[in-house]
Amino acid sequence: MNKSITDFSQCHARIISQLMKFSGLPGLLDQPTAARAVAVETLYFFRATVFKHHTEEERDLFPLMLARAAHDGELETVKAMVLRLTQEHRGMESKWVTLEPALTKIADGKTVDLDAATVETLVLDYAAHASFEEAEFLPLCRTILARTRKHISASDLSHHLAYAPTVPARL
Repeated sequence: MNKSITDFSQCHARIISQLMKFSGLPGLLDQPTAARAVAVETLYFFRATVFKHHTEEERDLFPLMLARAAHDGELETVKAMVLRLTQEHRGMESKWVTLEPALTKIADGKTVDLDAATVETLVLDYAAHASFEEAEFLPLCRTILARTRKHISASDLSHHLAYAPTVPARL
């Protein structure tokens, strides 16, 4: 695992920042140039960052935490959190799939209806997801990794245990 806990946290901040721009897209539909710019940026961002972030968490961070958790209540807590976060990833990705065709058309300069309610739900869901991960999961990861510090040098995380900035709970 080459990413640090701080890297995961910083990615959340970037995702929330982009989602804030995206949340304004329904109000920009009468301004084709501005709407197109936001749509292009959001399409690229989801494809290049959000899906990659989910994959890295599920491939690298989640298994590491499951392997390092103490075999008591901590392991059960990590399992429950990993299940929740993975399910939330799939839910947000599912919402994205319903929005992507309209964004592609907007990015191509076409006039389409954009489901503002789904945009809002996706943005709020992601904010809640990132907030939970920042407030609950990543601090537990830091605790587990700090406890097992001497065993994780190969994972390149031992120097990345500093507190990372949190994502605002509300947009």
